[in-house]
Amino acid sequence: MLASALYQLIDGILVGQILGDTPFAALNLAMPFVIINFSLADLIGVGSAVPISISLGRKEEKEANNYFTCACLMIVGAGVAIGGFLFLFAVPLLKIMGAEGELLKYAVQYLRVYAFCAPFTTIIFAVDNYLRICGKIRGSMLLNIFMSVLTAVLEFTFLYVFRWGIWGAGLATCTGMFVCTVIAFYPFLRGKMQLHFCRPRFSAMMIKKIVSCGSPNFLNNIAGRITSILMNFLLLRVGGEQAVSIYGILMYADGFVQPLLYGMCDSLQPAVSYNLGAGNRKRILSIEKCCYAASAVVSLASAAVMLLFPDLIIRLFVSSPADGFMKMAHTAVLLFALTYITRWFSFATQSYMVAVEKAKEASIISLSTALLFPVILIGALWPLNLTGIWLNFAGTSLLAGILSAIILQRYRKSEKRRQIR
Repeated sequence: MLASALYQLIDGILVGQILGDTPFAALNLAMPFVIINFSLADLIGVGSAVPISISLGRKEEKEANNYFTCACLMIVGAGVAIGGFLFLFAVPLLKIMGAEGELLKYAVQYLRVYAFCAPFTTIIFAVDNYLRICGKIRGSMLLNIFMSVLTAVLEFTFLYVFRWGIWGAGLATCTGMFVCTVIAFYPFLRGKMQLHFCRPRFSAMMIKKIVSCGSPNFLNNIAGRITSILMNFLLLRVGGEQAVSIYGILMYADGFVQPLLYGMCDSLQPAVSYNLGAGNRKRILSIEKCCYAASAVVSLASAAVMLLFPDLIIRLFVSSPADGFMKMAHTAVLLFALTYITRWFSFATQSYMVAVEKAKEASIISLSTALLFPVILIGALWPLNLTGIWLNFAGTSLLAGILSAIILQRYRKSEKRRQIR
């Protein structure tokens, strides 16, 4: 995930430095829809990983293989459906956002590349879970690093050498994903892994369990993108294209930190779920202590870097910023840095709840963090104009931390009562 985060950072830098401010703003305008494009694959991937791990913990290998096979077919089908929809409706969706002229043209080009490639690329988000379940942790890590390096090289080649437009940035990412998907599934197709493809046996109960376990991540993705769309809509009207670009800088900074938090928490979900199936509660507690501690270290360190070097972060994405832009962006980065003082706690708690099959609790944290709290704070902080929007992130993080502490405390009390019985 560190390699992935670095690639996302490089992606923004290459587009901003080589193509310019308008393509960079277009990329950020289209990005919420790009992430929605991958959201169903993430739902099915995470949602199937939990019951697969629990089944293996119970020594029910046939059940685990059926979950695996059906999940892969569901991801490809979802890629066809969502990709087709976004390709056909790219123009009206982005027009609703307020895009027009060059901004609209670039945003449509970028989104349609991802939409067209969706059936062949979205499954990369699930195969990472399956590799870890099969014990191929180092292989999974190396494959993700290779994908990040490959896509970075391709993007530099497409943009700087071939001088392709913003669609070249999208094509580079999709090509890297497709190549690594083929590499990842090769050992599964040869039958060399613990999980095997089998004749799929779909059932309503199986689909319900996958959706239930994956819904917190899915709702977080969807709700978060709805919030991003709303933010871009407001920013375009309150602060114009410059405000959208600054929001893009903040999202790229978050795009570096969040994958690290997600990587650490998500990578431990199969282990927690396996031990849940095996009935090893002490092992679960030991794993989660590591998860919370590591998340806190990364989150607080990120806040420190943003507070100490805001101008350096801004200049990574904008080659020659005007004084007015720098002043506005400087304030935005400093206020945004406060987010990571508390962000780690809700992130780790949500992941923990998913791993122990507490999907309702995880979904409450997810929806509140991604949509409910931001929307409430948009109204509460609206008199502060742009400053209120930049403060929204830190306020949301604080409220999410308080909510997560309440949910975690209730879960612990219910576990103690269950053990006494």
